[in-house]
Amino acid sequence: MVLSARISSSMLASIFFIGGMFAQGRSSTAREVRVYSGRHYNTDKKVFKEFAEKTGIRIRLIEAEGISLIEKLKREGKNSNADLILLVDAARINNAAKAGLLKSYRSTKLDKNVPEQYRDPQGRWYALTRRVRVLVVNPSEVNVNEVKTYSDLAKPFLKGKVCLRKRNSPYNQSLVADQLVLRGEAATRRWLDGMISNVSQPYFPGDIGLTRAVAQGLCGVGIVNHYYIARMLAGVNGSKDKVLAGKVDVITPDPAHINVSAGGLARYAKNNKEAIELLEYLASPEGSIGLAGPTYEHPLRGYNSSKELSGFSTFNPDKVTIRQLGRFNKKAIQIMSQSGWD
Repeated sequence: MVLSARISSSMLASIFFIGGMFAQGRSSTAREVRVYSGRHYNTDKKVFKEFAEKTGIRIRLIEAEGISLIEKLKREGKNSNADLILLVDAARINNAAKAGLLKSYRSTKLDKNVPEQYRDPQGRWYALTRRVRVLVVNPSEVNVNEVKTYSDLAKPFLKGKVCLRKRNSPYNQSLVADQLVLRGEAATRRWLDGMISNVSQPYFPGDIGLTRAVAQGLCGVGIVNHYYIARMLAGVNGSKDKVLAGKVDVITPDPAHINVSAGGLARYAKNNKEAIELLEYLASPEGSIGLAGPTYEHPLRGYNSSKELSGFSTFNPDKVTIRQLGRFNKKAIQIMSQSGWD
């Protein structure tokens, strides 16, 4: 059973109580874990419910935008009720760690289930699902055989054909950080200058709007997270978006830039044992697949097997670690601004 309520604050968060013990009115001393989550997927609650049923641990879930959660943690300080923090994007989880909002924990289960490149060397956070930054191409506007990599978006033949999401998108910031690691600052600046010069449309607030623009021929190519296309193909946003998604080709660069959603123990966690149990469960094959399956993300190992992803489910990750993405985030934002990326 899941009960929800609104809290009255500028954070605009939702609170959920997950677990049969709460519904049955048992003692308030029952085992529980309090989760602050920047993941905004209703399907996550199914995974939490399964964990609660397996362990008897009640979950109090607060959902809000990742930036809001980080600010809330900073304001609360030692008085925070958070036990476990879940965030999307490498920079956000790294920033939370650098701000002292997370504490280290290592276990054989986490080390076994989370590949090294997807976890913090200090044990402050662990990835739970993976996202791939892909190219969407309108084959009526652009020759798909000429667009294979992120660097191709800077080539002169795409003048006026490139659409981009706004600079404040954490996913674009991490992509630029990825390129800084792989190519160095000088080459990344040249790439940004070329790509920005190919943009003719206003910058988009989200990946779905950008995909619609490419499908409608307002531009020829853009960069999005893979799961947005899959959701459109599945009809999650309605029949019109399903039709539009069918009009674009998805190109997965080889190697591909990978981002993650991740979790870590809150610095002032009160229910440490319970939080550890939940984190280990979410990072397990069962938990990771449970989180990634219905959202069209990829689990930590293997690929999402949904039919919507059948044409672009496999990928070859580049060698950049999630920690490196966080380390180069500030420089990425700086050079994006200097290149004129609005």
